[in-house]
Amino acid sequence: MGVRIRSVFMRGGTSKGLFFREKDLPKDPALRDSIFLRVMGSPDPRQIDGLGSGFSSASKVAVVAPPEKPGQPIRYTFGQVSVTTRLVDYRGNCGNLSAAVGPFAIDEGMVEAVDPVTTVEILNTNTGKIIFAEVPVREGRAVVEGDCSISGVRGTGAPIPLRFEDPGGAVTGSLLPTGHRVDRISVPGRGDLEVSIVDAGNPTVFVRAEDLGLSGGEPPEQIDADAGLLSTLEGIRGLAAERCGLVSDAAEAAHRSPAVPKVAIISAPSASAEEVHLSATILSMGKAHRAYALTGAIATAVAAKIEGTVVHAVSRKGEGPDVIFRHPSGRMTVQVELEDGREGPRVRWVGTVRTARRLMEGFVPVPDELLKGQAAAGLSAVGASAEPHS
Repeated sequence: MGVRIRSVFMRGGTSKGLFFREKDLPKDPALRDSIFLRVMGSPDPRQIDGLGSGFSSASKVAVVAPPEKPGQPIRYTFGQVSVTTRLVDYRGNCGNLSAAVGPFAIDEGMVEAVDPVTTVEILNTNTGKIIFAEVPVREGRAVVEGDCSISGVRGTGAPIPLRFEDPGGAVTGSLLPTGHRVDRISVPGRGDLEVSIVDAGNPTVFVRAEDLGLSGGEPPEQIDADAGLLSTLEGIRGLAAERCGLVSDAAEAAHRSPAVPKVAIISAPSASAEEVHLSATILSMGKAHRAYALTGAIATAVAAKIEGTVVHAVSRKGEGPDVIFRHPSGRMTVQVELEDGREGPRVRWVGTVRTARRLMEGFVPVPDELLKGQAAAGLSAVGASAEPHS
């Protein structure tokens, strides 16, 4: 005898994840994590006994709650469920999955729906940052169909403009966590490398492709197949995590902070790509992303606008707020508004457009072995939508 917990499987941008209403989950954090791991099928490289697919971009959860008081934002907590270890990482946000939070909240009745567009104010509890989502609405429901296409997703959908307010220092508290626009780090087997560490959306460390002996156009499968390169990139990421204060020792990063910082390989655009400012590939949870993490895109676009970073150095310069970059699945456009502050640059907002879709709704079963002992008491607060399951 177990319970079933109501959930919705959604795509947001180029990510997928399970969405839960906070009131339907146990209050015990450890029990919640056990449920998330079991539902996704982790740890297992194939996640064959769960809803995950073996990729970090599809091994995610979102917990959403209505406003605590009228006029306040809805609350959204993101969890990155590790594919291969017993870990749910709550450091940082998922920008792509954020695109599905507004539609989920509207369809669940958490906010008042207004045709033809409902602006949903979202507080991401991981970072303490505010996101505004403009969700197309028809007859009180989020619209799915539309003519907006995004690279990495087949077909088209309804456009959802996202605006990330003041995204700098989302995890570390500082836009430039080390205080420098360029840091020199020593990586075993590679020697000294110049990197830039920028925390906007999520902390991300940037390294030039040429410094790794790459062209910048390598497909994700080639990167994932190169164990030496992956080791080097994790070494860079670990050193960046240490310098950001996320871990006390670089060697701890793989286990204590696997989701952040992200690490991105950047290069100048090809001569023929006149509209593109740069090319980039980002890694997520130790693997090359097949498209691009949106929080990483926020950091990439911001870094491209900050003079002195390695990203700015390789980027084609342009006027206006747009930063357009090529990634393994196509291209992405991000708008950035910077202002000069007394202590350096400040990001006022970052914007882009995504699509989202409700893929499936129903219940996830929680087996008996997760309901034993003191943790089981947490399920007494699951709520009316958690049903006994036999």
